[in-house]
Amino acid sequence: MIEEKPPKKPVKYRDQLKQEMIVLIDQTSLSELQKQFMKARWLDQVLWLEGRAETFRNRYYRLRMITIIGGVIVPALVTASSDNIRAQMVINWSTWIVSQAVAISAAVEEFFHYGERHRHYRNTAESMKIEGWQFFQLSGSYRNAKSHSDVYQDFAQRVEMIIQRDVEGYFSEVIPEKKPSETEAKSNTELDELLYPIKSPELEKK
Repeated sequence: MIEEKPPKKPVKYRDQLKQEMIVLIDQTSLSELQKQFMKARWLDQVLWLEGRAETFRNRYYRLRMITIIGGVIVPALVTASSDNIRAQMVINWSTWIVSQAVAISAAVEEFFHYGERHRHYRNTAESMKIEGWQFFQLSGSYRNAKSHSDVYQDFAQRVEMIIQRDVEGYFSEVIPEKKPSETEAKSNTELDELLYPIKSPELEKK
């Protein structure tokens, strides 16, 4: 009797990408030290960016699905009615729960900016991969080079520039420092007055 082999688990994209890139790096004319640098810096950053982009994409999609589906369900629940007291109570509670879920999911996405983070990391990951492919194929900015070792320093410099631009863009675009609105400023002032009341000179003298 022939034993059936268990089905192979699908290879994750990042694992497949890592294996393919390692093979390509090893086939270049770079020195062993340069190959190690490329794996530890460029490849490691590409895999990290891919992971972050995937994580934030999944979180963004989940929250958006809750917001969209809940936004469709709430109006239907609001217009629904029943003569049965218990059924009407269930409808009322369901309306409240779904509306809260929609509000919470929208607030969480607004606070963490999952959509913007996903797009930011995805753009940087693609920029890093494009730079890597041009280096491997000696095309684009490296088209006049005779070997990979001749333009490795240029490649390393361009990679560092992409990483630096990624860091600067993250703090300036993804999580920019927002100025408090007039309502927030007023609320903060009222809160400060409650927590730290101003003492009058007469009380201080006493």
